Amino acid sequence: MGGCVSVQVSCDQLLNHLGRCFCRKLYYIQNIKENLTSLEEAMEDLKALRADLLRKVQTAEEGGLQRLHQIKVWLKRVKTIESQFNDLDSSRTVELQRLCCCGVGSRNLRLSYDYGRRVFLMLNIVDDLKSKGIFEEVAHPATRAVGEERPLQPTIVGQETILEKAWDHLMDDGTKIMGLYGMGGVGKTTLLTRINNRFCDTDDGVEIVIWVVVSGDLQIHKIQKEIGEKIGFKGVEWNQKSENQKAVDILNFLSKKRFVLLLDDIWKRVELTEIGIPNPTSENGCKIAFTTRCQSVCASMGVHDPMEVRCLGADDAWDLFKKKVGDITLSSHPDIPEIARKVAQACCGLPLALNVIGETMACKKTTQEWDRAVDVLTTYAANFGAVKERILPILKYSYDNLESESVKTCFLYCSLFPEDDLIEKERLIDYWICEGFIDGDENKKGAVGEGYEILGTLVCASLLVEGGKFNNKSYVKMHDVVREMALWIASDLRKHKDNCIVRAGFGLNEIPKVKDWKVVSRMSLVNNRIKEIHGSPECPKLTTLFLQDNRHLVNISGEFFRSMPRLVVLDLSWNVNLSGLPDQISELVSLRYLDLSDSSIGRLPVGLLKLKKLMHLNLESMLCLESVSGIDHLSNLKTVRLLNLRMWLTISLLEELERLENLEVLTIEIISSSALEQLLCSHRLVRCLQKVSVKYLDEESVRILTLPSIGDLREVFIGGCGMRDIIIERNTSLTSPCFPNLSKVLITGCNGLKDLTWLLFAPNLTHLNVWNSRQIEEIISQEKASTADIVPFRKLEYLHLWDLPELKSIYWNPLPFPCLNQINVQNKCRKLTKLPLDSQSCIVAGEELVIQYGDEEWKERVEWEDKATRLRFLPSCKLVLYNR
Repeated sequence: MGGCVSVQVSCDQLLNHLGRCFCRKLYYIQNIKENLTSLEEAMEDLKALRADLLRKVQTAEEGGLQRLHQIKVWLKRVKTIESQFNDLDSSRTVELQRLCCCGVGSRNLRLSYDYGRRVFLMLNIVDDLKSKGIFEEVAHPATRAVGEERPLQPTIVGQETILEKAWDHLMDDGTKIMGLYGMGGVGKTTLLTRINNRFCDTDDGVEIVIWVVVSGDLQIHKIQKEIGEKIGFKGVEWNQKSENQKAVDILNFLSKKRFVLLLDDIWKRVELTEIGIPNPTSENGCKIAFTTRCQSVCASMGVHDPMEVRCLGADDAWDLFKKKVGDITLSSHPDIPEIARKVAQACCGLPLALNVIGETMACKKTTQEWDRAVDVLTTYAANFGAVKERILPILKYSYDNLESESVKTCFLYCSLFPEDDLIEKERLIDYWICEGFIDGDENKKGAVGEGYEILGTLVCASLLVEGGKFNNKSYVKMHDVVREMALWIASDLRKHKDNCIVRAGFGLNEIPKVKDWKVVSRMSLVNNRIKEIHGSPECPKLTTLFLQDNRHLVNISGEFFRSMPRLVVLDLSWNVNLSGLPDQISELVSLRYLDLSDSSIGRLPVGLLKLKKLMHLNLESMLCLESVSGIDHLSNLKTVRLLNLRMWLTISLLEELERLENLEVLTIEIISSSALEQLLCSHRLVRCLQKVSVKYLDEESVRILTLPSIGDLREVFIGGCGMRDIIIERNTSLTSPCFPNLSKVLITGCNGLKDLTWLLFAPNLTHLNVWNSRQIEEIISQEKASTADIVPFRKLEYLHLWDLPELKSIYWNPLPFPCLNQINVQNKCRKLTKLPLDSQSCIVAGEELVIQYGDEEWKERVEWEDKATRLRFLPSCKLVLYNR
């Protein structure tokens, strides 16, 4: 038949091939001792060769010569192989003890084969280095780079550490291109200037240093013109050449030189080949360094380990500010130094602000002037003349370069939150969707993805900072000076300051006086002390009203909501003393987002059920709430959050939720077996589940908890339950993840469970907490997991195990744990004597694993996989005592 191919292999050929493979592997094992001895001798020879070479180099350098670049490369390779040899030699005893049958066999063939192969390959590398370590010449006459020393500010503080780090990184033979990124005004150009000047003062073989300011208007011919002038290409003939011809000339010239190219202030990828820049390599010793405000630009330039230039710490910031103000002014009145510290703190470590404001205050010698500066800078810094004229325009350039108006609008929205506030990413994206900045009408997943893309853009542009407490990537925050810039822009550069009223964290006791409510589009009164809200302001343009975290708020009058026809977002969360809402909330006919979480409201007003455009309703942690009956009247609801309520979730309420045809996101708490059964049988609700809490179900009501696949599930809490097991539905494929988005799991007080093997099917789990469950013996059961070929916990970052007296095993074999940052073993986990780690675990995590333990004897009882594992992780063990 056409298309069929017959392949015949003789039995002898197959046996010969298998025999060769087996013999080769056996060779590595049988010759471990002999090869180790040869490797030790070869390393001794290599070290002696290096010592002789270094003596020659030292003599030459004392005579004013400079070591050859190839010498540097060879010495670096020797240093690398020496480190690898020490690592290999550290496990020598363990590996030799593993051999058996007079050295021709092993108790673990795979481990011995791997070790023997590494020894053999390293021996070949060392022999190769020895053969290449004979140099006729070791040095040449020193050359000083041709370049221009650039002017620097007379006062520079706090850059010494990062300057040395950047210099060492750039001069490393493995670095070809270095990227420095950070927010505007943080000192990137100053740092690059210091690197430029160090090259000009150093005899290190660099022949030419070229400085080019690129800026946002990237034009190839302008960059070529600057480079051409530096290397001698000038005149009419050069100017008349095409960009391609100029690129060829530059390439031919620089290919014969060891050059350093410094590009300041780039905003997008610079096509180096189009300019004519040769590729820097270890062989030619050339370097390129650049500065940018955008982290994404670093990646586009092929730099995947860029260096972030950050704001100064408190001590360095104060030191810089003092020097800019001067001792004469600071000593002109005994109270000024203390007030000056407050002014410096308002700059939040940004060198640009410290320099500009420090210079401005240098002539202010009365306490009244300094008090005024504190007042202006901590309320609305744009009113401070030097800030508006010299700082905000520089920072605004980052805003101007954002890719679209929607991204700019999303950025300005972040200024509604208080200074230093941690903003939850998902909450922020929900705001943006309801405000209409992101189209959420068709696809919730796509809209959320677009939101994360916008956040990524803002972080890469250094306009937002990612990470909160414990470096939690679920949050972003805005630098205070960037926030002032955003408020300045939102008020149309202060021309229409009442458009956006932000008084977050001001300690207000009442709603602020507003000159003209009719022009107000957004108002943020977060984190104040407002007790009552009265009046009937006419707000035809108001779309956003943030009133959250006013913990003294007890009453809002019905008249207040009467004239807000365009209000889209109303946030009343964390008003813990607010016990009711007026029926006039029904007047908010455009409302899409309503957050009442963590308030003391007992009954939802009837008027709330008339909000037909409402898309997002958050009622979480409303411990006084009696009922949410009638929720199905809100037919446009897409997100309903009902976690942590004291009211029982009834079957009738579940039926109402099922009738919400547009529902996409549901968070819910279950405390009855009938409600749990109803929930898990509803395909519509299961599809929407994002967070679920299951509490207080005894063994009689739910002996075995059977979970279906839940694609959007993010967090699971199971507490105080008596079930004996948690399993996956039989009709679910065991080869595909049942919970692809599940990231956080907390199990506590579940005394019937013996294992949590179902977690195999949560491949993106990042946080696992298991507490106070006295029968759990294994996290993953070896017996149950035998049918599933899955390596668990590839995304796990935090593992907390507390009060588990029967726990013996997390997993039976070492796991890679590429993301794991912390293991916490506390209180009565005495039977857990081995962790699933080996010397190759946690290699990719980026940070050293921290192993916290609460029993002083536990560390001594731990059994490690081998000596290398013990040496690697024992120093990471820290005694930490918690009182829960």
